[in-house]
Amino acid sequence: MCFMSSAKTFNFTKPALATLRLPGPGKRIYYRDSREKGLLLDVRPSGSKSFYLYKKIDGRPERIFLGNFPDVSVENARKEASVLKGQIASGKNPQQEKRSIRNEMTFRQLFDEYMSRYSKLHKETWQQDEHVVKNHFSHFFSKKISAISKNDVQRTHTRIGADCGTYAANNAVARLRAIFNMANKWGWQGKNPAEGIQEFKETSRDRFMQPEELPRFVAALEQQDQTIKDYTWLLLLTGSRKSKVTAMQWADIRWHQQEWHIPNTKNGDPIIIPLTPKAITILQQRWQTALADCPQGRKPQWVFPSNKSKTGHIACPAHSWKKLLEKAEIENFRMHDLRRTLGSYQAITGASLQIIGKSLGHRSPEATLIYARLHLDPVRAAVEKATNAMFSISQSNQAMNNHS
Repeated sequence: MCFMSSAKTFNFTKPALATLRLPGPGKRIYYRDSREKGLLLDVRPSGSKSFYLYKKIDGRPERIFLGNFPDVSVENARKEASVLKGQIASGKNPQQEKRSIRNEMTFRQLFDEYMSRYSKLHKETWQQDEHVVKNHFSHFFSKKISAISKNDVQRTHTRIGADCGTYAANNAVARLRAIFNMANKWGWQGKNPAEGIQEFKETSRDRFMQPEELPRFVAALEQQDQTIKDYTWLLLLTGSRKSKVTAMQWADIRWHQQEWHIPNTKNGDPIIIPLTPKAITILQQRWQTALADCPQGRKPQWVFPSNKSKTGHIACPAHSWKKLLEKAEIENFRMHDLRRTLGSYQAITGASLQIIGKSLGHRSPEATLIYARLHLDPVRAAVEKATNAMFSISQSNQAMNNHS
């Protein structure tokens, strides 16, 4: 493997590994231990650090996963690497044995491994993985993963579509496909049963808050408790996703520049959100409250903290949102539609699609095309105004001629 030649070698210690710099988005950094030959550390942008044994087996380079640091200590990683090298020297292939074991895994075992080794470490949406799989694929839990067929997944996909809608069905199968893709990456040699599933055709949602709905929405919002009120306003004022606002940290607020730096996004790239005066006012008020509530000697971490949550910050307030819409007498409106509302009003007021895409963190121009029709409204209004003026002048001149 080419990365071995460039990997830095040093004596692994707990303090040294804890302070290693992280690579940029989409990259990895590898390190080699100077004490245990073949012991490798894989460092990723998310902060995860994984121990591997790098060793040629039957003439082929293999990487054998040993565990994640600091769950696995340096000492235990060295011991495990030493044991595995002894097995390899005696003619055994630990990697092949692991693959054989994986072939016999149940889906429950694979899912648990996926959650602990990948989803919880690398995905901000790991709770959605847990929810979707337990809700829609629990009937696979007792099955061996090699016994789950494409037909099984297709039937399940059809049932989810009938019960929960086309988007939910497609989303569920995409998550299942990712789990089996990871199993392949870890050495399972079976065929991914979620590959090639005929997905439902989805229609792009273009719902945004209409001008006549806004006054009712704002009036109802002002009657909510302060946390819900602030959270909802920041969703609307920043156009950010729910998961980003719930996990907003004070360390990412740049007061002087009036910006919010989001280091990790859905696209994998950091983005900068400009903060309007109203957003700044909301944050300043919350900051003063956070300082007053924070124990002496500590700094507040979360903009929306929660003592009841494992994450330390609030979860998406779905129940409060439902009550808010009922009070405002607004139907068929999702919390995510607030993000689309900001983009829509940008388009209506003449912002370019490029500017809209940048403000919403869209990587591809296609993601912003939904606003193209709205973007033409100011143009249409200008053309209509010009043509009305032309007809007005024409009619005025004709009247003068007739009068003369």
